[in-house]
Amino acid sequence: MPAKESLKTKIKKIQKVIRAEGIDGWLLYDFRGSNPFASGIMEIPSHMHCTRRMFYYIPAKGTPQKLIHNIESHNLDHLPGKKRLYVKWKTLDEQLGSILVKADTIAMEYTPLNAIPYVSVVDAGTIELVKRQKVKVVSSANLVQRFEAVWSPKQLHENKKVARVCLDTMHAAFAFIGQQVKAGRRIHEFDVQQFIMNEFGKHNFVTDHPPNCSVNANSANPHYEPTKKINIPIRKGDFVLIDLWAKANNEDGVYSDITWTGYVGDTVPDKYIRIFDVVREARDKALSFVEEAMKKKQTIRGCDVDDAARAVIEKHGYGEYFIHRTGHSIGKMLHDNGAHLDNHETRDLREIIPETSFTIEPGIYLPGKFGIRSEIDVYISKDRKVANTAGPAQTEIVPILK
Repeated sequence: MPAKESLKTKIKKIQKVIRAEGIDGWLLYDFRGSNPFASGIMEIPSHMHCTRRMFYYIPAKGTPQKLIHNIESHNLDHLPGKKRLYVKWKTLDEQLGSILVKADTIAMEYTPLNAIPYVSVVDAGTIELVKRQKVKVVSSANLVQRFEAVWSPKQLHENKKVARVCLDTMHAAFAFIGQQVKAGRRIHEFDVQQFIMNEFGKHNFVTDHPPNCSVNANSANPHYEPTKKINIPIRKGDFVLIDLWAKANNEDGVYSDITWTGYVGDTVPDKYIRIFDVVREARDKALSFVEEAMKKKQTIRGCDVDDAARAVIEKHGYGEYFIHRTGHSIGKMLHDNGAHLDNHETRDLREIIPETSFTIEPGIYLPGKFGIRSEIDVYISKDRKVANTAGPAQTEIVPILK
């Protein structure tokens, strides 16, 4: 049975990482799909009817144990380990105690003080229930990313193709704006968005939601999104920010995600160049910080990379206008389950690990005026080499009419 053998191998890998973390086990818990990390790692089929609490305990050594309600007793049969059943809540409590009797410290999808909310999906009551078994609960954040954020060689290979198309599409979108403006034809933000989506369709790419084209003051809103009803025209003398992302339309496709800026003119005014140069410096500083750390085999966390980029922007006096994290994990989801580059919105203490990818995208947003962001994608190879997988980074604002 190949699938079962594959899961056995996966569990052995998980146990090896648990031992490396110096803890006794990992307790996966799910209730009605409340924990996507647990259901993903346990490989729960999407069609399966899961209406009761379930636990799957993976000890650092030894046999995993399942705890599941009697009416759904088959739901974890695909996983290796000993099965325990409960019907009454008192039985669940007793069985949980028996499973954890030899454990002192276990990991769950929780972070102290909700420091990393992306991972903190187990409710407080369940944490209390588990702690009542006289165990210490620590965060599984680093465990999660090792099994949810790591790319396969196939994913990396495919992503390079997606990245090339994304970069070509970016250049084509600026050219499209230039052609329409030069010809005196009306063009709006929404038209550019639809142009990009049409290009993605040619390659059978998908996105979680449509890309962003924002003009002038709209670019000062990092999450602005034009729609058919809400958008403004693009004219000569306008500043344009385009943020686009896509992946191959298959189950294991991983995203490419880039942001560039342009000006509808032959030459770019100094007021935009000054801000772009600061953002570019911050982007490049964060990248060099990661490169140096990986070269020296130093441990760095998501929050550390955020600090490196933010320090540059603060040095130039624009700290209050950098209003989001420096970057996010990339994978099968646009904002995936690895370490985010964040010591601003949250404090992401997760280690940056090999075979994962993330964006570096600092920005400066001047309300009512314009905003500039420059985004690249970074991949850390197994041997700790650092690559910008999104292609050549933007070095200057695009003069769209030149």
